[in-house]
Amino acid sequence: MDEVGRGALAGPVSVGVVVIDARTRTAPQGLADSKLLTPAAREALVPRVRRWALASAVGHASAAEIDAHGIIAALRLAGRRALHEAQSQVGAVDVVLLDGRHDWLSDPVPDLFASGGLDTPPEGVGVASDPGAFRGGPDVVTMIKADMRCSSVAGASVLAKVERDAILTRLADDHPHYGWESNKGYSAPAHLAALVSHGPSVLHRRSWNLPGAMMAG
Repeated sequence: MDEVGRGALAGPVSVGVVVIDARTRTAPQGLADSKLLTPAAREALVPRVRRWALASAVGHASAAEIDAHGIIAALRLAGRRALHEAQSQVGAVDVVLLDGRHDWLSDPVPDLFASGGLDTPPEGVGVASDPGAFRGGPDVVTMIKADMRCSSVAGASVLAKVERDAILTRLADDHPHYGWESNKGYSAPAHLAALVSHGPSVLHRRSWNLPGAMMAG
């Protein structure tokens, strides 16, 4: 599983998932982390990745959901939507491998100290780490640079990147000021300048510190 759009100013955050097992054949030639591929190469890989995988899906969480719940909860929501779709194709999976060091898919650990009015744990008391699983779901394992070390994570990265890019390109027609067809909602100079001139749209992450946010109240 891999995510794209986490650092964008507008549009959804998207999570791709690719399911494989011990019988899955060698990955499609040329498959790599989506950031290392040209747009044309990514698009050409999409049908090949989908044929190669036992199941695949992309889940999204909207800018409004990011504003309402925060980026980590939105990642969890998008990831679970993708996983639910993939599991509807092949049934339950055993393990999810996430790119990076942080498990954003599992249930968060309850903040027991906050509920008791404590800002920090008492001296000598540690906070339990994330259990690495969620109720009724698979185990979750994290791996730094998994998108460069594991073909299934690279495939998930490609699927999520291509689908999210297509969404932002379509949305650009209705919001032409921001140049989403080229910057895909990230903080390119032209995008930042448009925010200063026009303020944020309904598809921007308004809970973030955006240029021109005061124009929209």
